[in-house]
Amino acid sequence: MRIGMLSWEYPPRIVGGIARHVEELSEALASQGHDVHVFTAHHPGCAEHETRKGVHIHRLPEVTALVPDFVTWVHHLNFEMARAAIPMHLAQPFDLFHAHDWLVLQAGNLLKHALGARLVATIHATEAGRMHGIHNDLQRYINQQEWTLSYEAYQVIVCSQYMHREVTEQFGLPVDKLHIIPNGIDASKFDFDFDPVSFRRSYAADHERIVLFVGRMVHEKGAQVLIEAVPQVVSRVGDVRFVVVGKGGFLDELKARARALGVHRVMTFTGYVDDDTLLRLYRVADVDVVPSLYEPFGIVALEGMAARLPTIVASTGGLAEIVDHTQTGLTTYPGNPDSLAWAIREVLDHPGYAIDLGNRAYDKVQEVFNWQIIARQTVEVYERTLAIA
Repeated sequence: MRIGMLSWEYPPRIVGGIARHVEELSEALASQGHDVHVFTAHHPGCAEHETRKGVHIHRLPEVTALVPDFVTWVHHLNFEMARAAIPMHLAQPFDLFHAHDWLVLQAGNLLKHALGARLVATIHATEAGRMHGIHNDLQRYINQQEWTLSYEAYQVIVCSQYMHREVTEQFGLPVDKLHIIPNGIDASKFDFDFDPVSFRRSYAADHERIVLFVGRMVHEKGAQVLIEAVPQVVSRVGDVRFVVVGKGGFLDELKARARALGVHRVMTFTGYVDDDTLLRLYRVADVDVVPSLYEPFGIVALEGMAARLPTIVASTGGLAEIVDHTQTGLTTYPGNPDSLAWAIREVLDHPGYAIDLGNRAYDKVQEVFNWQIIARQTVEVYERTLAIA
């Protein structure tokens, strides 16, 4: 099958979870014999065209126009996507195009109507969910674009029961058009040799245990909940280092709150880190925390589980479907620092239990969140799309 993937981000351009999802899904599809072409945004230092792990990556020319806002930039990107994909389709037709979120709607819609191509969409999150409602004109526009994508696609994929409910309620999709296929993780990427002791000393003293948070510095990712929990953990457990990985507009406010609480000395805000550093951090951490307020799925939770870390998640959105409380991790009340502090203490105070949680989590990753399985499930949706008269 010849597949055109449309995604505004693709590694090393990583803004959120879409980049990693599209990369690993595309690679799994390619490993199963499919001809996969990804159309994505330019990224400095990357080739315009390259093939990596069997996936053909087409990075579009950089938008050089003086665009007034992000939405205008998105429209320019979509034009370049369509301009690159159309001649390729005319030379050798794609069986279908797979659009990931509203940011590539315009390209997907044009390819569908101009070429008669089949269109599948994955909706990774919704604006109403992220913003707890629609409150201004920009949010109304994005919400309308999401609805249009769900309408124009022949079939729609979401990653969790939670997102199934959200998309059904917001966009009124018929049940036979909507499919739940979870995100996945390639656990083998955590299998590598390095010197964990010297690497760990870059972030924590030998006597400190590491609590790891990975995510964008935005309100819905919940780093502020972790900061509010830190005093309780330190007072009860003692020597702990909190490593907070990620960048975003909320970062300065988070640092200020840590200073106000007097816990800044036990916290390390790394900002952005590259993939190699991130994988090593998962390997040396003692616990992974994902205290999101809104999370359609939560790939960062899978990363912790694949690294055999005891993983603590807020019982919200898709996170509650990933972790089985007390079996493959711990769940906490969303937005509740007391609940999060309890869970962190529970893991750090019981190292044997922590190891068991990590091992069972790893087993679940291999059995459920395996990209080879997910790729086959996705192909079933593609086949259903192609069978529509």
